[in-house]
Amino acid sequence: MKNIENIKNNKLAGIFSIKNIIAILITLTIFLIDRVTKISIIRKLLAEENSITLNKYLNLELVWNTGIGFGLLNLDANIFYHLISIFIFLITVVIIIVMINAKGSESIMYSLILGGAVGNLYDRVMYFAVPDFIDFHIDNYHWFTFNIADIFISIGIILLILKEFSVKRNLNK
Repeated sequence: MKNIENIKNNKLAGIFSIKNIIAILITLTIFLIDRVTKISIIRKLLAEENSITLNKYLNLELVWNTGIGFGLLNLDANIFYHLISIFIFLITVVIIIVMINAKGSESIMYSLILGGAVGNLYDRVMYFAVPDFIDFHIDNYHWFTFNIADIFISIGIILLILKEFSVKRNLNK
């Protein structure tokens, strides 16, 4: 009986390790940055104008995205929208589990992804769409409109890919 209790205590201690507390703080910070920027942009663009030109390559333009990342599969709020939302929620839960069990810097990489995912998931639940507002373009060629959460998700994924390439290269030496 004591062995089972020790195992449970060790698991709880692992969940509340310094690494995981830092990862949770990073996740919450990203979520808050994302919320503040979205609220500010929504208020500014809805109150004044639909678009703000920052320079010749960057505009702020509010777009309500009902699809997945970068506006892909952009749909009306219907059964398919809700299925995508449930799928995103399940992926978010998996990311939480992987982040808790990750070693070293990987937990930080997953926390970047998680912070952005939670920010966008919050919007899907509250608004039935994600407010995207960063419009990067060169002349008339526009990249997908995105938000701060998308930036952190992309950075986390890129860092994980680079880490994986680095590990594989070291194994092949």
